[in-house]
Amino acid sequence: MTLKNHLEELRQKIVFCVVFFLLTFGVSYFFSKEIYNFLVKPFFDISENKDHRLIYTAPSEAFVTYIKVSFYSAIFFSFPIFASQLYLFIAPGLYKNEKKNILLILFFCPFLFLFGAFLSYYLILPLALEFFASFETQASAASLPIQLETRISDYLDLVINLLLGFGVAFQLPILLIFLIKVGLLSHQDLKSKRRYWIVIIFVIAAILTPPDVLSQLSLAIPMILLFEIAILISKNFNNKK
Repeated sequence: MTLKNHLEELRQKIVFCVVFFLLTFGVSYFFSKEIYNFLVKPFFDISENKDHRLIYTAPSEAFVTYIKVSFYSAIFFSFPIFASQLYLFIAPGLYKNEKKNILLILFFCPFLFLFGAFLSYYLILPLALEFFASFETQASAASLPIQLETRISDYLDLVINLLLGFGVAFQLPILLIFLIKVGLLSHQDLKSKRRYWIVIIFVIAAILTPPDVLSQLSLAIPMILLFEIAILISKNFNNKK
């Protein structure tokens, strides 16, 4: 194929991805209230028998929130199409083993992302909300009450940051295995510098989670397990060599 043919093929795939994303965005917006209700359920669970509220302070804030929900949902559901189109574009120029490696990456990345997002939604988010709600105080003769009334945009930002942060953090073994496959790292590098990697993992956990120890450990421990799995897999690479 000539350069012009490659550019034309790239243009067609980009147009296809954009059209698919716009259609997915439209469907996501149609179900945006249902998606938002799913995201807000952890807040609802900690608010039973309490006077917690989600509010908006700008006329357009609720509308913009539904747009953001639809946008991130469209990205999530469109990712397999984006990845497949990228693979179909670059596959003709790859060797057989390179195709196999990329297909494995494209296969495992979504599962690890979903696992991280699942852990974040069902474990970390409830812990974080309980932690933040613990600062509420009742009215007394000497002080005014402190009550949780969060803006819907702030709540959505917290949820999205946790889901994306955990999903991306759980790509660590894929990243390490890829670096080993291209020769930038080795099994011995991971094994001999394990303590430094563990420190880095705890730093990442501290950045991505609320400032309580339980939430940080809830992210750090699975990441350490995934790191150990990456070491075992990299050892298998060495044995094959």
